Amino acid sequence: METLPTIADIKKAAKRIKPYIHRTPVLSSTGINELCGGEIFFKCENLQKVGAFKARGAANAVFSLSEEEASAGVATHSSGNHAAALALAARSRGIKSYIVMPENSPQVKKTAVAGYGAEISYCAPTLKAREAGLEEVIKKTGAVFIHPYNDARIIAGQGTAALELLDEVCQLDIVMTPVGGGGLTSGTAIAVKALSPFTQMIAAEPENADDAYRSLQEGKIMPPLPPNTIADGLRTALGTLTFAVIQKHVNAIVTVSEQSIIDAMRLLWERMKIIIEPSSAVPLAAVLSGKMDVKRKRIGIILSGGNVDMDNLPWSK
Repeated sequence: METLPTIADIKKAAKRIKPYIHRTPVLSSTGINELCGGEIFFKCENLQKVGAFKARGAANAVFSLSEEEASAGVATHSSGNHAAALALAARSRGIKSYIVMPENSPQVKKTAVAGYGAEISYCAPTLKAREAGLEEVIKKTGAVFIHPYNDARIIAGQGTAALELLDEVCQLDIVMTPVGGGGLTSGTAIAVKALSPFTQMIAAEPENADDAYRSLQEGKIMPPLPPNTIADGLRTALGTLTFAVIQKHVNAIVTVSEQSIIDAMRLLWERMKIIIEPSSAVPLAAVLSGKMDVKRKRIGIILSGGNVDMDNLPWSK
């Protein structure tokens, strides 16, 4: 099994990707703090390049490659944010990117990936179709596969968001992320437990896509049921690396309803005037729906992304 990344890997990643990403702001809202009874610090990865934390892992992976490895380009399968991030990182390094995308990916994400210069192949919205399409692309091009989350370089890159958060805000009682494939959660957990060991690391997930919760309960990776959630970034299953880190470092995973995700998303739009996508709202939904006790606590939440289909907002249906 591939070695799990460490805090040293995350710190190296931070130096490597510094020229290629934004150091995103940490924002708070008095109104939201009053609603939940705690003090929340939002790490705004919705304001990151490509509109998501994925820019970090992709940049770390692409700029970790040797010249020989990079010469044939990079390839992946992704529903959107990782695809855009990899395409941008490849463009920044001056190499080609090949992306296999499910045909039902949000249009805003398809447009972004194309805009960064990737060569896109569309496939049916199943993991089997994505993997088959990717295999064909790699066979044809010789490109290096960069997994969306089950890759130590990706995990280390994603952990740099928590590195910045902990540098800016001290004495956090809890740090929260949404969890899908687990790249952000595992990278964050490594950073949190190394730098602030008494801080609780909690992930949040839709009830309608609760495979990470079930996996942690059962002690093995559970297959996802057909995910029926508006949080399109959280429809993927855990990987072997991300699950190993989650088992080691994550204190709990909580699940939330679809309505609570919509409510939390709308609240952040209205109160803080920032655009987030449904996946980003999942941790705040857990706080606001009483799934955890945050009274008089300091909570860091990583807002994972802000790529939203403006013609398909969940509260306008």
